[in-house]
Amino acid sequence: MTRHPLRALAAALLLAAGIAHAEIRIGVIASSTGVTAVVGIPQKNSVALLPGEIGGQKVEYVVLDDASDPTNAVTNLKKLLSEHKVDALIGPTTTPAALAMLDFVAEARVPLVTTVGSSSLVTPMDEKRKWVFKTTQNDDLIAAALIGHMAAQGIKTLGFIGFNDPYGENWHKVFAPLAEKAGIRIVANERYTRTDQSVIGQALKLIAARPDAILIAATGGPAVLPQATLLEKGYKGKLYQTHGVATNDFIRIGGARVEGTLMAGGPMLVADDLPADNPVKAVAQDYIRAYEAKYGPGTSSTFGANTYDAGLLLRKAIPAALGQARPGTPEFRAALRDALEQTRELVGAQGVFNVTPQDHNGMDARARVMMTVKNGRWTLLP
Repeated sequence: MTRHPLRALAAALLLAAGIAHAEIRIGVIASSTGVTAVVGIPQKNSVALLPGEIGGQKVEYVVLDDASDPTNAVTNLKKLLSEHKVDALIGPTTTPAALAMLDFVAEARVPLVTTVGSSSLVTPMDEKRKWVFKTTQNDDLIAAALIGHMAAQGIKTLGFIGFNDPYGENWHKVFAPLAEKAGIRIVANERYTRTDQSVIGQALKLIAARPDAILIAATGGPAVLPQATLLEKGYKGKLYQTHGVATNDFIRIGGARVEGTLMAGGPMLVADDLPADNPVKAVAQDYIRAYEAKYGPGTSSTFGANTYDAGLLLRKAIPAALGQARPGTPEFRAALRDALEQTRELVGAQGVFNVTPQDHNGMDARARVMMTVKNGRWTLLP
């Protein structure tokens, strides 16, 4: 039977309208409650600053809370994939949650722009990790800055205490060989869990080893516990933290106990201290102004900036993907993944991104600075 020409024309027009007005859906998983809420809340809040339209297409963000639980993160992921049919994902907040999501993301073939610190999410590159991109500095980039500072301070021995999970383990795996190469010997190596209420035993062992300095590999509020305990037990050496504490909330929670903390982290946290020719300064300041106008003075953090930068990466890549396929289709998601790999010299609030098929982080030394807590605020070190 011959199809009526008017009906055919109407069908074609409806199809064209559907393509023109197709909605892009982006799923976001953040720990806005639970033990890592101090990290996850600014990530969730930053979604409100992401563009509602890209390339002429409306963008919907579906935000779910995993309550700081990797099992919940996977449940949320499945919901975003099956019910909401998302074209891309941002998050989650913790490394264990992100690692738990890897297989599902690869199977669904949906790009994930993760906001966690561990480099194990994007290295070594393989068929699973080819769908994952990352907006937080890799551990080795931060570790190299810390070690450079330690060496300049004449530190020869170091104590290490980190989370007893992939975040702490990966930090030790990355840091130890770099430290050894620099002539810094790790003389004590301890672990604790994110929910521990006491680390007195670990602190006493660290102090007994008499290290010149101690590195704490933890995130958010739980990173304060070992530092406070070491000070209470009389430790007098230098205390270093990873970029897992790159937030003003770390200072709010720790108070005087974190004064003098040394950390390498994203330049956004000390944006006003950056020289005028720093490429990140203007973008970081724009993010801070927008965030604090909405949520209050002093509330911005680098963790929220990681989500903001994820939005910048997607905003850059989506127009290219729209030229290849319609949102909501496997072809669009594949094109979006390919476009993300072509990101060059994209300036974010945390650094400059140059993504390649082998490097899905793409950040360089412009994404880190040394800083310290001085008079209750993060301050840039020379």
